[in-house]
Amino acid sequence: SQQQFWQILPLGPTGYGNSPYMCFSALAGNPLLISPELLIQQGWLDPSTLPPTPFTDPTHIDYEGVIELKSQILRQAWRRFQAQASDPDREDFDRFCQQEADWLQDYALFMALREVYSEQEWIHWPSALALREKSTLQRAQQGLAGPMAEHQFRQFVFTQQWQQLKAYANQRGVQLIGDLPIYVARDSVDVWANRSLFELDSAGKPLRVAGVPPDYFSKTGQLWGNPLYNWTQMQRTQYGWYIRRLRMELDRCDVVRIDHFRGFAGYFAIPAQAPTAESGAWIPGPGIDFFDQVHQSLGDLSARIIAEDLGVITSDVNVLRDRYGFKGMKILQMAFDLAGLQAMDPQDPVMHLWSPRNPYLPCNFSANYVVYTGTHDNNTTVGWFNNGHLPEADRQGLLDYLGRSGSDANLEQGIHWDLIRMAYGTVAAWAIIPMQDVLGFGESARLNLPGSPTGNWTWRLTPEDLQPALATKLAELTRIYVRSPASAQG
Repeated sequence: SQQQFWQILPLGPTGYGNSPYMCFSALAGNPLLISPELLIQQGWLDPSTLPPTPFTDPTHIDYEGVIELKSQILRQAWRRFQAQASDPDREDFDRFCQQEADWLQDYALFMALREVYSEQEWIHWPSALALREKSTLQRAQQGLAGPMAEHQFRQFVFTQQWQQLKAYANQRGVQLIGDLPIYVARDSVDVWANRSLFELDSAGKPLRVAGVPPDYFSKTGQLWGNPLYNWTQMQRTQYGWYIRRLRMELDRCDVVRIDHFRGFAGYFAIPAQAPTAESGAWIPGPGIDFFDQVHQSLGDLSARIIAEDLGVITSDVNVLRDRYGFKGMKILQMAFDLAGLQAMDPQDPVMHLWSPRNPYLPCNFSANYVVYTGTHDNNTTVGWFNNGHLPEADRQGLLDYLGRSGSDANLEQGIHWDLIRMAYGTVAAWAIIPMQDVLGFGESARLNLPGSPTGNWTWRLTPEDLQPALATKLAELTRIYVRSPASAQG
């Protein structure tokens, strides 16, 4: 299909709601992604002892069942590794544990303690453990050495398999685009082990939490609940924890999308006990000081960072993004949502679909952007266009822009390809298309509905979905709009 990028969601071990933006660790990988087939190839799993797979719906994930099944499989693999691993394999494992000890030791203990305390949040553990009293931690590490080693093994296997996958992609001219959530989950090893870097009280509870203010999409705003960073303390440590996190993501992937980039210019802080986001306030973020330190530590990242700069964006966000040459994001669905555009700037009395200030209209683009038909937070293009979510005037505006008639016989089947063609034809540096839009799937394949805590992240791509005709069509559009590797070489 001549594609050169594959963008993925965050890779961390998911917690409540199975959201990849609410993980138990900002540095660990998700053991649910480990391939049993590769474990069998390595000799660390006996296929004859594998438990049966109980799933009946190949298109959606049964997380509860997957977690139970994968836990059994990985436990078997760990026991077999202990009993049968070769000396070089054991040396590789030991070397991995030593090299990653700065985060892996705390992570393994955190996960082992979660099992001891029935998956309770760490703030509900005995206070000596919750507050990391030194002698209590030492006793816990000694008593839980076995479970900790198993969690370290899972990260070892995840890292091996991920490195193989990345090498396979890179050898075929495909770069991986990773995703770095700006915040971490309250119930995470990151907060438990680094309490001074977050706005917490003496018991470890957040003083203020993250979210966004009321807007057109939510009258009460969005209350995310993530603890906020203590940026003053972060600065004292030269942002070491955050830079370590960014370095790992850049090792795992070729390019990184920084989620909620505007939070580095200014972030919305909500009192922890508030029932909604309405009582929050905007606070200046670390801005230039943070990214200057990133630049000093990691070098020029202008070609490796995508800044998620969507929503209500102020000029300081654009200045911060452009100062370091980061690419921004453009979403085609947002270009034809008049109510959403007006909500972005309620003070603009003349904002309309054809306004020169409509930042998502393709004719207003500049080059240093990545264009998408939609993201993981949007409906699929077919679901968005056909299911009555788009007001008729906006729907007609899109058809006018496309030069199409609403009576076109193929309109109901082809709107996704119209937007894909539109994306490829823009001046944006890169064009990324959600797989659901390549496949032309409707609303049932939507990945996430923001503000809805459950029922998300379940859509699954099946091998049968990937037909050769789709690759041919993508390759042809890539050629026509001069986006293929051959075109880049002249």
